[in-house]
Amino acid sequence: MSSIDPLISGQAPGTASPPRSMAVGHAFRDMPFGSIHFKICAVLFFAFAIEAWEMLMLTYVAGDLATSLQVGMTEVGIAISALFLGMIPGSLIWGPISDRIGRKSTCAWSFAGYGVFTLLSCLAPNFETLSVARFLSGLLFSGVFTVTFPYFEELLPVKVRGKATVYLAAGWPIGILAALGTAALIGGHGWRWVIAVSALASLWGIVLYKIVPESPYWLARRGRNEDAHDVLDRLGARPISRGTIFTVSEGEKQSIWSLFKGRMGRITVIQVLINFTFSWGYWGLQSWMPTLLQGRGLSASSSFSFIALSAVLMIPGYMTASYLTGRFGRKWIFTIYVLAAAGGGFFFATASTETEMYVGMFSLAFFALGAWGVWDTWMGELYPSALRGSGYGFGIFGQRVANTVAPSLVGFLLASATGVTSTILFINMFLFVTVILSLFLPETEGSELE
Repeated sequence: MSSIDPLISGQAPGTASPPRSMAVGHAFRDMPFGSIHFKICAVLFFAFAIEAWEMLMLTYVAGDLATSLQVGMTEVGIAISALFLGMIPGSLIWGPISDRIGRKSTCAWSFAGYGVFTLLSCLAPNFETLSVARFLSGLLFSGVFTVTFPYFEELLPVKVRGKATVYLAAGWPIGILAALGTAALIGGHGWRWVIAVSALASLWGIVLYKIVPESPYWLARRGRNEDAHDVLDRLGARPISRGTIFTVSEGEKQSIWSLFKGRMGRITVIQVLINFTFSWGYWGLQSWMPTLLQGRGLSASSSFSFIALSAVLMIPGYMTASYLTGRFGRKWIFTIYVLAAAGGGFFFATASTETEMYVGMFSLAFFALGAWGVWDTWMGELYPSALRGSGYGFGIFGQRVANTVAPSLVGFLLASATGVTSTILFINMFLFVTVILSLFLPETEGSELE
């Protein structure tokens, strides 16, 4: 059993003292990245893929949904948006809940509630019932969405936190491909079967609960010192005396309103705005991508093939961003990738040939999703552990507002004969605003979580 440096523990050499104390984040500084971390990453990776699947799968069976329920595309759009509308209050509710009951319990309850209401969605007899069930699914599932990245970061060694968390974000294109594949394989049997598969996916919450340990940061805050020791031992931390008392940031004494005061208040405002503008720049384009591509002359089937190929190209975008953010930090890699994504969007908007259109769109997919991976990592590192879930929740709130509003405004622009090129350039403008805002956030690469 190794000793703790007296300077770390606050103990004067050669004198008796109370039990040693150590910031829990210090245990992660020289922790090796082991097989347990690979296992945790795999479990949370698929949880994030399920989130992407859930957000997109109805868009791929919209035609059958309209025919089955005998409604127009406006009503279908409302049913699709209902999930995001539920996520708006859900992100604000689940963030503080995760700080109170823990990351693990939050994921378990969120997955369970999502499974129940998704199952009810596939049994919905009419449009109204479906919309309500989808709203409640979004309200409950936003717990998983809010906590996945902060949870993972609180289990990782400092030296690989950036790289590993960006890899986790690569679950997004896997979810897109799964949604496309499910729609292609069983969509012919009706939209209800596609939603039923989503309900079954909620059982992944059981796997998560069995394999992924609770955050040591949260355990230390709740005074569960022995449990924190057990988790750190399982994660492969260097031997720490069992008499050591783990401490966390003074943020544990702050209320949720501390997110809007002083330096932390400035960070919160900036990150919520970034979540809004970045999500608008990405989702405003993705939600209308089949229509925009068909406006460029592609057939419906070619449009979906194009989207699938774009999703594949997102994966190397994540991989390169993962490597580079570990070497050069969050701020500059995020800024460069968002600028490159904006360049791809501009090239796509002004393309005069099909080849130029492909180059522009694939560049946008590569760099935008690489930037999302860095941002998902960076956002959770901006807050102390006591407020990390709440702060992240406000960020997801900004995303969901953009997810809800952007498709409607883009649809209005397309319907008012604004033109495909002008519409894409308008969407692209939000990416440039994102770059400017990101310059005002602190770098976090290599620092311990508070």
